[in-house]
Amino acid sequence: MGIQNFPAALQPIIQQGFLEREFQDQIESELGFRQIARREVFPNKIGETVTKTRPGLKAPVTTPITPSSNTNLDNGLSPSTWTVEQYQLAIAMYGDTIDLNTVTNRVGIVEQFLQNAKTNGIQAAQSLDRLARNALFNAYLGGNTRVRVTLGATGPTISVDDVRGFQQVFVNGQLTAVSGTNTMAVLVNGDPYTLTAVAVDGSNVSTAPGGVSGTLTFSGNVTVADGTALNTVTAYNAGAGVAPFILRPNGRGNTSAIVGTDLLTMGSALDGVAYLRRNGVPTINGMYNFYLDPVSARQFFADPDFKQLFQGATAAAKEFRMGRVVELVDMRIIPTTEAYVQNLGSVTVRRPILCGAEALVEGDFEGIGATDVAPADSIIDIVDGIAQVTREPLDRLQQIIAQSWYWIGGFTAPTDQTVNTNIVPTASASYYKRAVCFEHAG
Repeated sequence: MGIQNFPAALQPIIQQGFLEREFQDQIESELGFRQIARREVFPNKIGETVTKTRPGLKAPVTTPITPSSNTNLDNGLSPSTWTVEQYQLAIAMYGDTIDLNTVTNRVGIVEQFLQNAKTNGIQAAQSLDRLARNALFNAYLGGNTRVRVTLGATGPTISVDDVRGFQQVFVNGQLTAVSGTNTMAVLVNGDPYTLTAVAVDGSNVSTAPGGVSGTLTFSGNVTVADGTALNTVTAYNAGAGVAPFILRPNGRGNTSAIVGTDLLTMGSALDGVAYLRRNGVPTINGMYNFYLDPVSARQFFADPDFKQLFQGATAAAKEFRMGRVVELVDMRIIPTTEAYVQNLGSVTVRRPILCGAEALVEGDFEGIGATDVAPADSIIDIVDGIAQVTREPLDRLQQIIAQSWYWIGGFTAPTDQTVNTNIVPTASASYYKRAVCFEHAG
């Protein structure tokens, strides 16, 4: 639409492009979890969910062909194939708006108009960053929980703090709901049980960030000793740990076991790097991104191993002058205030996370900004996949302008179940391999 439909007092502002510049500056200045996502276009007219397929590889051949069997049309060879795994990416719409009355705010019209755009930009950037964070932790905190209520007597069902990571198991490359047919092996207090059903509580009482409390039902009875409150429960299918790797100081089995002296160390961070390296996880421009809040960073900088690394060079090192690390020992330290912080009794638990490339996938709906999605009587700017919509006054007095933003898309954490020890000898059995979550006191 032409700018002549706007009040004359506002036309010079729109002509100069000030509004778009304000919005874009806020999007670009935000550092956070969205940076690690691989951006993909979510096509039109395919529904709200798309299934992504990731092919696996074939195991290397180290046995020579026997000369005596090298006959006939098959030369003694038996056909083999590669495997696949699938994950889903779902999209939804997010957005917000601000109204501006051009009459009641006439004295400060320019400042408020631009301030609205700036505020919308900050909100949009933070919203997407938090959606990315939630998707990342939702995957990488799964399969690790604890018994919530002690069993009164031996029985097949236990209450746990979080059922994420226990609800689905891979069957022929597809994540399928756990059932009596599609079972999952689970360790309860270190003892193996066969999981056959998962139920979510009607009222969520989970203490985990984004957690979902519920019950786990097994094919046999759980002993009272194993079903005692605070005991560790871990997904452990096919004789190997499929739960994401969570690093806790001093070998703590679950979050509730962390005590005030369990601090973040450089050694544990290097253990996280080693885990990603042995799973063949690619880096992000040569480094793994390590997201941590200021308290976690303070512990990291105070660790003796870190101090020794810069011993004798503290006056010149930018890491000490600036109070933060940019790049160090295969890690790119990124301070964030969006990290999960949890008060658990007398202990505050913090959760830094170390991420490799494509730990997240972001789907941006390709119809954002199209005239059949947004009204035609608006000025629409698309900045970093987010639509900024400035609508002309439509009220009877032609006074109220609407300044809005919206984004249609979603985030998902893809799996790497096909990467096993046959393909990468040092690989873990975890479904999710591209990030390592740390839990420590602080």
